[in-house]
Amino acid sequence: MFGSKKQQGADAYAKIGIETGVVAADPHKLITMLFDGVLIAVAMAEKHMREGDIPKKGDAINQAMTIIDNGLRSSLRLDVGGDIAHNLDALYDYINRRLFTAHANNDLAILDEVRKLLGELKTAWETIAPGNNHATTATSLPAVSQQNKMKA
Repeated sequence: MFGSKKQQGADAYAKIGIETGVVAADPHKLITMLFDGVLIAVAMAEKHMREGDIPKKGDAINQAMTIIDNGLRSSLRLDVGGDIAHNLDALYDYINRRLFTAHANNDLAILDEVRKLLGELKTAWETIAPGNNHATTATSLPAVSQQNKMKA
């Protein structure tokens, strides 16, 4: 019983830390935090897939897909973002379809592909952070290739 109260306290402390970070973060940092969250969810899905824990794998993949749809995709401004915003929207759609396929087929290779794509996007996003003095160009972000569009 003592262990569960201790864990509850640790969980509450972690939640407060996350909430404080979200409140204090600028919009650019919030997107970085979403990338961190989705990458953690994909890593957990891989762990649970390796362990054969289907319910937890499904929960982790669902969490990753939710972060992509309700966080990353919903933050896009398609009306003013031009080709970059539309390409990112298509890429997020592709990633979610790949996550669904990975879940349905227990395919670790697809999770690895998704992790790499998200990692590249996170790196590109961090590169264009305010104060980094890097020019923002369309080539800074990965494009959705026709081959990737056709995979899923």
